[in-house]
Amino acid sequence: MLQHVPDVLTSHELIEARRLISNAQWVDGKVTAGTQAAVVKNNQQLPEHAPEIVTLRQLVHAALNRNALFFSSALPSKILPPFFNRYSGQTNYYGFHVDNAMRMMPDGSAYVRADVSATLFLSEPDAYEGGELVIEDTFGRHAFKLKAGSMVIYPSSSVHQVSAVTKGERVACFMFIQSMVRDAEKRRILYEMDVSLMQLRQTVGETEAVVHLTGVYHNLLRRWAE
Repeated sequence: MLQHVPDVLTSHELIEARRLISNAQWVDGKVTAGTQAAVVKNNQQLPEHAPEIVTLRQLVHAALNRNALFFSSALPSKILPPFFNRYSGQTNYYGFHVDNAMRMMPDGSAYVRADVSATLFLSEPDAYEGGELVIEDTFGRHAFKLKAGSMVIYPSSSVHQVSAVTKGERVACFMFIQSMVRDAEKRRILYEMDVSLMQLRQTVGETEAVVHLTGVYHNLLRRWAE
């Protein structure tokens, strides 16, 4: 399931993220690429030792924790600490690849299974040319170039790329999520049920039928969650 999550960051959070990143020292993005991905990865990344990275990660986590659409779409169990990348100049693309299934925590303490990947855009679309996130699924290819502060969520098993940035600078946050529900189709069913329940509450209120359907949602989540 591909999901656009608008306005994850507030305008104040976006300003603060950009302020922190403006002073950052970037390194080769291959530091987090797997063997296959490293062949086609040509961008820059904020390193683990960067002084800004802790504050940036706290800012992103706080935004995710209050976002109901993110939670409903991803049903997160574990979130690998977010990373930050930059595309500009000669380091300006990331060819088609698939994200590694297992990702090591930055401190080496454990692995996180990548069920869901997400890109949080930090640059406005008119700040750069090219740079679309292109994701393949059974219905074809879908290109995303979202407003700053917005996010796209997609299965980590998807083949995807960031097309070449031919002008300007594209800065984003990307992350990998282990879901409580491993199966993508089951996550989609739960998401659609959750969204429908929210709409029913707004239109008819907490009727007996809505209460029972809410119970069905939670019982399915109990059955499918790991």
